[in-house]
Amino acid sequence: MARLLMVSDELRCGVPAAGALSGLDLLPHEVTVVGADPDALTEAMRADVVVLDGRANLSGARTMARLFAASGNAVPLLLVLAADGLPAVACDWGLADIVLDTASPAEFDARIRLLLDATQTAALIEAGGIVIDDAAYSATLDGEPLDLTYTEFELLKYLVQHPGRVFSRDHLLADVWGSDYYGGARTVDVHIRRLRAKLGAEHEALIGTVRNVGYRFSPEGGH
Repeated sequence: MARLLMVSDELRCGVPAAGALSGLDLLPHEVTVVGADPDALTEAMRADVVVLDGRANLSGARTMARLFAASGNAVPLLLVLAADGLPAVACDWGLADIVLDTASPAEFDARIRLLLDATQTAALIEAGGIVIDDAAYSATLDGEPLDLTYTEFELLKYLVQHPGRVFSRDHLLADVWGSDYYGGARTVDVHIRRLRAKLGAEHEALIGTVRNVGYRFSPEGGH
């Protein structure tokens, strides 16, 4: 059973209006319905798949999809729309899949399960002896668990996902902390120091400093 978050403008007392997705409530999944607003980002942290309702307001669904993408959300987005809306959908929306509102419950279920399988396959990120399980929100180094805060985990995950690539402090602030974060670049330095301390003296070189540029993850640095 998957945890589905349906993001829709069509709400009546917490449930979809009369034009609800056909048979969605018949599927063996836990469905939570929220309005199309920024609060959905918080709810998505507890979901396996986000279902964006673009039937009546495709423009609003596009805005929400881009908002999810900009937040660094890793939960797959499944957009539901009418057939006449297909030409408007673009790859920069950050969608994992699209399904027409005329699809049968069986097709909805098949698409949801495919998204779950793909997410589980991609859940483990490994490099330099570090294994990050994004689904379980855990990280280990040479098999030993790392005790990380939320931001430390997100920062380490981002670096490990891009081995060898150099990121400026501003880039890391934008992609890890988010564009609405108003702190200075010093915040990045502080979190890098904390990460290195938790990696230990033997492995702290996994996160290298590129003078006057920023930081990069070097898998060979810990060996």
